[in-house]
Amino acid sequence: MKTILLATLIAMPTLATEIKEVRLITLDPGHFHASLVQKKMFPQVNPVVHVYSPGGPDLEQHLKRIELFNTRADSPTRWEEEVYTGPDFLEKMIKDKAGNVVVISGNNAKKAHYILACIEAGLNVLADKPMAINPADFDLIERAFIEARRRGVFLLDIMTERHEITTILQRELSMQPTVFGVLDTGTPDDPAITKISVHHFFKEVAGKPLIRPPWFFDVKQQGEAIVDVTTHLTDLIQWECFPDQALPHREAQVLYAKRWTTAITPEQFQRATKLAEFPDYLKPSVGKDGAIHIYSNGDFIYSLRGVHAKVSVEWRFEAPPGTGDTHFSLMRGTKAALVIRQGKEQNYKPTLYVEKRTKLSDAEFERALRLAITKINARIPGVDVTKCACGWEVIIPDHYKNGHEAHFAQVAERYLGFLAAGKMTEWEVPNMLTKYSTIMQAYHISRSLR
Repeated sequence: MKTILLATLIAMPTLATEIKEVRLITLDPGHFHASLVQKKMFPQVNPVVHVYSPGGPDLEQHLKRIELFNTRADSPTRWEEEVYTGPDFLEKMIKDKAGNVVVISGNNAKKAHYILACIEAGLNVLADKPMAINPADFDLIERAFIEARRRGVFLLDIMTERHEITTILQRELSMQPTVFGVLDTGTPDDPAITKISVHHFFKEVAGKPLIRPPWFFDVKQQGEAIVDVTTHLTDLIQWECFPDQALPHREAQVLYAKRWTTAITPEQFQRATKLAEFPDYLKPSVGKDGAIHIYSNGDFIYSLRGVHAKVSVEWRFEAPPGTGDTHFSLMRGTKAALVIRQGKEQNYKPTLYVEKRTKLSDAEFERALRLAITKINARIPGVDVTKCACGWEVIIPDHYKNGHEAHFAQVAERYLGFLAAGKMTEWEVPNMLTKYSTIMQAYHISRSLR
């Protein structure tokens, strides 16, 4: 029965009743992403937001962030937070049904359960990644998608990186055959696609030092790297390599996966959490050096429709001054490679390069490239290219570089569009299932390979 229903999910677009006014519910906010959905106001969203939480520091930090948005000098928001706290917060939320869209971003060990409960109550869900951090969670998410189909509600995870301008242009250029050719298939030893992401435990958000909840350092609650940030990277591989296509999960095969730890000292933990000591659930991770050792790094190689790709995620404690999280992305075509770099040479800003792989002269290739850029300018005006040592750098106007935090509003706007239209793009649900199926394969293999 489950197999038949999942096949139906792949074959049909998601349809639901059109929603003209959105009333938000925030459920147990524990991650700063929950607040970033509300960094701006939306015309179709009621300013009253109902928050249900067990209470505690996670909730306090969330409400402080919303208050910062409401009181900022530039374009302040007008959110009114109606808060319920208590041990029965989930049951109370389902009973009250005070809204029609639930935003879920917090402790990942609870997320799959929360999502399924909301869907079964007939509520739409916009969930932060990852929706599942282990195979048992993935089973719940599969059930949630089946229930969402039955009840005519939408479940979507927050994929902010689709809105990063260098990634958008990498995708656009890959669809220009005169420049890119066709996508290479690569090999396990030399993948055609590589995505590497480096993150940091200690950082600033909305201009303030981010206070991490202590559970963020527990992989049983946050999830290991191989099932966390990899959701973004795997999503981008699907979105860029096979645009607007539904990808059944059987077409993704993980060939290799590994995981390794990051050491966090007690002093670093205190800086990030403001707590003087490790909680009991982290003490089994304490090594002889006195630091906790977290499986916050991982990579895997897989094939998708015969195309070989590598995904890698690394977490460090803090970025050097003037830097931040970084991203490397390679798409290799038969005529050119499209490469995003974000290192010292790029002033730690993501920069897209086009590297020639054809026997055409530089002058001939540049003519083809400029014609392709002219086509792209019809949708994304102002983009240009200039010759550089490795090929051509794509010049992007600054107004497109709106930053990671702004991308949450862009995801929300897209989701609101689905609600208003009463339908989602037909490939979105099957590709979410394929994405999570892929990282669950990596989860298993990373434990079996030594």
